[in-house]
Amino acid sequence: MGELRVRSVLVTGANRGIGLGLVQHFLGMPNPPEWVFAGCRDPKGQRAQELQNLASKHPNLVIVPLEVTDPASIKASAAKVGEKVGGSGLNLLINNAAIAKLNSLDTETLETMTQTYTTNTIGPLLLSQAFLPLLKKAAQGSPGSALSCSKAAIVNISTSGGSITSPYGWELMPFLSYRCSKAALNMLTKCQSLGYREHGVLCVALHPGWVQTDMGGSAGHTPPVTVEDSVRGMLKVLSSLSEKDTGTFLDWEGKVVPW
Repeated sequence: MGELRVRSVLVTGANRGIGLGLVQHFLGMPNPPEWVFAGCRDPKGQRAQELQNLASKHPNLVIVPLEVTDPASIKASAAKVGEKVGGSGLNLLINNAAIAKLNSLDTETLETMTQTYTTNTIGPLLLSQAFLPLLKKAAQGSPGSALSCSKAAIVNISTSGGSITSPYGWELMPFLSYRCSKAALNMLTKCQSLGYREHGVLCVALHPGWVQTDMGGSAGHTPPVTVEDSVRGMLKVLSSLSEKDTGTFLDWEGKVVPW
């Protein structure tokens, strides 16, 4: 299993946590992508300071203003990425941006349910629609017909907490809207895999593990997986994916997660 090689990648929610970890790993590869696009809400704000520091050292890193709940922002980000990659298109779209609210069956509200679905499920849908022309360009420019992440792929960062068969950690973390939105994201991934196969685009849902991030620790418990281990594991998994894996739900170690 070799290193994942892509010419271009976009990571959403890239200013902290898993998203920032992914950007750092792509930049640190022996053969880094020609373009690493880091999407975040406020590129010039304090929360994006680490991204700004990275961009000052890596000319192939482009910070892209991106609010995943705003169609106009999504459209503008696709235009900006398109200007950079030109005819070669975008190889890899990683839909990582997400929110989680500490609501249970008793405390869930219309407002938080709507906000969570809009960010975690509708955002990845709209992003995939906006970037499909660039993904198709990348697929057309790659030799061979077999699907792979090096050719063109949509990776939706999901969670085993969204598994209907085995809803991990329910007692510790009810997180109702988050779980429901990720179960819906899993179905979106399956639909994308069926609809985008003809365009040469691989689609997969990935569970990164219970990771030591602000979100991962929001229930007051210390998660067992570091960002470093999660990201390294996920990139290893992505490097190994092929035609048979499109439309699947896998974890950061490559194991199948039940729907």
